[in-house]
Amino acid sequence: MKASSTAALAPPAPARARPTWRSRLSNNETAVGLLMLGPVFAALVFLRLWPAIAAITHSLSADDAGGGFSLAVYRSLFSDPTFQNALYRTALFSVIVNPFQILLALAIAVLLNRRIALGGLWRTFVLLPVVIPQSVSALIWGVALRPDGPINALLAAIGLPQQGFLTSTTQALPSIIVVVSWVGVGYWTTFLLAGLKDISPSLYEAASLDGASAWQKFRYVTLPMLRRPLLFVLVADTVSNFLVFAPVQILTNGGPQDTTNLIMADIFSRTFVYSDDKGGAAATVILVAVVMLVVTIQFRLMKERGE
Repeated sequence: MKASSTAALAPPAPARARPTWRSRLSNNETAVGLLMLGPVFAALVFLRLWPAIAAITHSLSADDAGGGFSLAVYRSLFSDPTFQNALYRTALFSVIVNPFQILLALAIAVLLNRRIALGGLWRTFVLLPVVIPQSVSALIWGVALRPDGPINALLAAIGLPQQGFLTSTTQALPSIIVVVSWVGVGYWTTFLLAGLKDISPSLYEAASLDGASAWQKFRYVTLPMLRRPLLFVLVADTVSNFLVFAPVQILTNGGPQDTTNLIMADIFSRTFVYSDDKGGAAATVILVAVVMLVVTIQFRLMKERGE
């Protein structure tokens, strides 16, 4: 009797609140968002993560029947003069092409950002190489740079000697830099030009009132406000130039005398020409590690300068 009276006096349990239309809408939006991102995550796993893990595992697998892991293929790579040359040529190529492309893209973007005659036409000319596939651009430049091509014909017309270009051990790599920059400069110009458009004109007006010169405006207004687009272009350009393959494969095939044998061309040769898939996988792992290291250093340097 006492227990029943106590139960009767106890407050009723609070009723479970019904989900509101806002919570149901939020849940539906989350489900739809996950459903739409599903193919992206699947592509990321199967096209990026899984091949990367497979390359690392394969490069570390031992050749004996017992299995296990081994660093023999990495020791063999770093003692291989061909691979050493590929690393050196790739580093030399990147050190030259990255500043060249970014500085030229920045100069063109600053020029196109001004009110100039036929500005839209000039923008079209700058962006035109971007829409042309890199392989097609390489073929066009291959014809232009031939010993009997139009560029040597122009040099002969003005009394200059014929140049070897792609067949010269000293001119082949600079020629590849020109071909790659033909596409890259226009592409990076679009990002820098968009960044320049976002800079408020009032900042330049204030600098003019303070008596700043054109160079001072560029140094103290344009560059600081353009730091984020420049960081993106620097990182993306670095990664892109480490992965250059088509122009080298089409124009020089790594020659002459391995002077244009960049690391991507070396990976292709090891894997598909010499059937050394384990060496190709190890070289790919080294390339990814080098790119990540360089990009990390760039991020840190740009962050310190921004502070």
